[in-house]
Amino acid sequence: MARIQNWKPEDPVFWEQTGKALAWRTCGITTFSLIFSFATWFVMSAVVVRMPAIGFQFTTTQLFWLAAMPGLASGILRLIHSNFIPVLGTRPVVSISTIIKIVPMLWLGFAIQDLQTPYATFMIIAFLCGMGGGDFSSFMPSTSTFFPKRLQGLAMGIQAGIGNFGISVVQFVAPWIIGFAVVGGAVGGPQLFTRANVVADAVQVVKSEAGVVTDVVAKRADLVPALQVERAEDGSIRNVSLVPADGVKLFESKVERDAAGSIQAVNSTPGLRLDVTRNEAGAITNVVVRNVVQRPLWLQNAAFIWIPFLVLAFVLCVVFLRSIQVPSRGFMGQFEILSSRNRANVHTWNCTMTYICSFGSFSGFSAAFPMLIRTLYGGFEGAPDPLAYAYLGPLIGGLVRVATGGFFDKIGGSKGMHWTTLGQIAGVLFLIFGGYLTPTSREQFDGFLYGMLWIFLMSGINNAATFRQYPIVFAYSPAKGAQMLGWTGAWAAFGPFVWNALIGTSIDATGTVIAFFAGCAVFYVYSLFINWWYYTRKGAERFDYGNGGGTWWDKLSTAEQDNMKRIDLRQPA
Repeated sequence: MARIQNWKPEDPVFWEQTGKALAWRTCGITTFSLIFSFATWFVMSAVVVRMPAIGFQFTTTQLFWLAAMPGLASGILRLIHSNFIPVLGTRPVVSISTIIKIVPMLWLGFAIQDLQTPYATFMIIAFLCGMGGGDFSSFMPSTSTFFPKRLQGLAMGIQAGIGNFGISVVQFVAPWIIGFAVVGGAVGGPQLFTRANVVADAVQVVKSEAGVVTDVVAKRADLVPALQVERAEDGSIRNVSLVPADGVKLFESKVERDAAGSIQAVNSTPGLRLDVTRNEAGAITNVVVRNVVQRPLWLQNAAFIWIPFLVLAFVLCVVFLRSIQVPSRGFMGQFEILSSRNRANVHTWNCTMTYICSFGSFSGFSAAFPMLIRTLYGGFEGAPDPLAYAYLGPLIGGLVRVATGGFFDKIGGSKGMHWTTLGQIAGVLFLIFGGYLTPTSREQFDGFLYGMLWIFLMSGINNAATFRQYPIVFAYSPAKGAQMLGWTGAWAAFGPFVWNALIGTSIDATGTVIAFFAGCAVFYVYSLFINWWYYTRKGAERFDYGNGGGTWWDKLSTAEQDNMKRIDLRQPA
């Protein structure tokens, strides 16, 4: 189908008679598709927190890396996608990128059912899940070209905000959908889910200077007759166990399997289990009492559930989307935002840094949030279920992004970015100095949760402000404005990769995540300064004070505007 020629959204008559209906139809369909793009992008972050409980023996660092890989792929793919819309058009790009995401969903759904699946295989699947984030840099440039400047903040705020709901949806739906067989055994049987929470103050463990346990004493009265300590002739502890006693219910695992070893039923009795850790010499180094529960879990559903929605979105895209012709100088021409003409390279760098601050933080913390909850608070009695809370952050960030997009059309994006970046700094400092990143009890979780939700709130509003600001920065070239949205989105899409990788590195190097959060604060301050100096302060080079206060482009004379356009197009004076 031929592309639409002479698209003129800034012409009021054209907009009302022709452009408006098609623009909003395109926005609606691509937003629907974007929701499931984000869902497939973040499905791994919802799956990894359950993998240890069904028997995968991956370390905490390995799990953070699995959650990080979709971010690495999405960043790389966004750099590619940021070139597609001007060259190939909306309809083919969005349609193909929607249907291809079925591949990692099918692969993950079957791989997760086999405990022998290698870690490397999951890393490849996680990388392919990044396709769900990579195509964002095609969605945003498409929307920016369909709408006039006065509505771009609203349109892209709605699209990006609702699209972000995909992150929240996958983390909200996952714990529910994996609890039962959606289509019977057609896509595989259940896995055995084992949840074992530490029972605080159950036993007192005494260790030697070498770290070997020398004594174990029951601290709860009901455990005194149940705790059995077996010693060797020299007095060293040979074994520790729990035996049946009044008031103490011991955990019993009862699993029915068929001839092939597939689980048919789980009839386990919840109760206490004593775990003994030994060193290479066989000496006991730790003793822990846990409350254990077992039940069947269909973890493959977390991936398979998105396939019908992807198919539906693909059909809608093929039938209803159209492509418009925009000025383009080919793939290499799209990288002219890195040239020195009209100081494009300076502002490309600035916008990239501020968008990493906003969307990079939002996507990074969205991917890391479940594992952060599990890592920081999973060892306490009554530990919170990560997936019971993880969806709240992306939900809040997505809601405020939708709600505030139009507001920044009025007051200007740079002002919103300024105040919300300050809010992000405050949230990080609250978590560090409040002790919520090095908790000593389960009771500190509420403070951690509120601090994280505040960061999600601020980064979500910041996201909305950036999508108003960036087309204004490149107002002399709508094509470059569209390209900038794709370019900045590409680098910020590395957020899940960078955040998870650095959190894992921080834990390995220091034992805590404080170093990572401190680094976030420093970067936020840098981003705050860039935005204030170039776009917010009085007399800033490319200020944006909204539709009411005007922009730097509005203040230029017609001759000055024409000169910038001429320079951009390399036309002679």
